[in-house]
Amino acid sequence: MDSVDMVQTKHANFFVSDNHNVFNGFLRNTILACLLVLSISVSLSNASCFFDPLKPGTSDGCLHTTFSGCSDSKGELHEFGSKWRTDDCLDCSCSKSGISCCTSYGTPVDYDTEKCIKIFNKETCTYKVVEKDDHSKECVVTGWVG
Repeated sequence: MDSVDMVQTKHANFFVSDNHNVFNGFLRNTILACLLVLSISVSLSNASCFFDPLKPGTSDGCLHTTFSGCSDSKGELHEFGSKWRTDDCLDCSCSKSGISCCTSYGTPVDYDTEKCIKIFNKETCTYKVVEKDDHSKECVVTGWVG
């Protein structure tokens, strides 16, 4: 009876050890997959951004420190919590700290500059890379920033 218990104990230990190895493999693969997704996300979201903090304003010679929103570069007032896209294709938002803006587009950087040119479409806020001699033919782009 002792030998049966010992075999069962060994078998149970082997089974636990197997599950442990399976779990470690699953955990390792999950971490690697997350790192891959993160590295792709970082490269795709490498936007050019800036922040403009709220500043006290003056009118009629008086200093005003209370705000009802954010004033953009055109002097247009935006409510706190609002978001908008500018004519220059910047995605902006207004908070009680100020205005945050980021480019809404990627800029092609890795393509054949001898043969191709990049053309910006302000309607869609996108770049298209085409052959210099034939704008109907698109070029391969392997790197984008912004």
